[in-house]
Amino acid sequence: MTFKTLFARIPVDRFLLLLMGTVAIAALLPARGEVAAAFDWITFAAIALLFFLYGARLSPGAVWQGLKHWRLQGLILASTFVLFPLIGLLFRPLAADLLPPELALGLLYVCLLPSTVQSSIAFTSIAGGNVPAAFTSASVSNLLGIVATPLLVLALASGSGNLSFGLDPVLKIAGQILAPFLAGQLARPLVGNWLARHRPVTSVVDRGSILLVVYAAFSEGVVSGVWTSVGAAELALVVLADVVILFLALALTTLASRRLGFAREDEIAIVFCGSKKSMATGIPMAGILFPGHTVALVVLPLMLFHQIQLFACAVIAQNYAKAAMPPEARLSPEAAAETVREAAEKEA
Repeated sequence: MTFKTLFARIPVDRFLLLLMGTVAIAALLPARGEVAAAFDWITFAAIALLFFLYGARLSPGAVWQGLKHWRLQGLILASTFVLFPLIGLLFRPLAADLLPPELALGLLYVCLLPSTVQSSIAFTSIAGGNVPAAFTSASVSNLLGIVATPLLVLALASGSGNLSFGLDPVLKIAGQILAPFLAGQLARPLVGNWLARHRPVTSVVDRGSILLVVYAAFSEGVVSGVWTSVGAAELALVVLADVVILFLALALTTLASRRLGFAREDEIAIVFCGSKKSMATGIPMAGILFPGHTVALVVLPLMLFHQIQLFACAVIAQNYAKAAMPPEARLSPEAAAETVREAAEKEA
């Protein structure tokens, strides 16, 4: 097997490579002084624009139509905003003993985020699941996450380590996320069709916003010296915790969907939508919710979880597909990996 063939079998998220490059640039050339202050304003505007576009692209009618399958949607939302937070709380005492406060908080933060959109839909499609239900649940999850995630952070993460949360993050969420999102919903009749025809424009804004936040966060982390508190052992523990958290979510959503008698297509949507966490939403939101010098470490578990969930769900989707399709109808590993890569890039 050639290196090219081997690489094609691995669902490498190219956007994750961009993130890694951004982190490297921040480590070598961190923003300082007036440049850092300028980046604060730039990232503020970029995040506001990002959530304006989220609002303008989300169709309330399509979401409402999909909510009619209330048992399926209810189970997915329960997994996202109830099961995951409980898993995060279960890990919290152990993480607090073994990891720096920011990394322990980051693991909890992963559990409080909404689901992904594009990759959840892509995996559901590959596996032969209920794609309309996946679209609705992912959209509703992100819609609710704008309010639910900050509230969960304020309720469950306040006082973690040396971190505390007051009124300021609430005001930032209202001004930088909720208000632009509502403005996007109001502007949807005017700009929705144009955005649908010009997806590369929205993709550039989406990815650019996240890269700006990552650069600003990691720059501040380098300047403040937070990386000196993290070693290889701590990073290995974070990876292990991410793997265990994802395994529990996948296992419990699969078990619950079967015990409750859902059809196979619905089970697939439940598993893939109920086990994922959105880096596209989580990184910009972290920049608002947490003190600047802590953001770099807080989002690190999320960046690792993002890639782990892609690998795991790619394998699971193929297993579902193989069980239901004749051999001639199955995707090759290379084609499946390319589909996953495209979904992951669209996610950002």
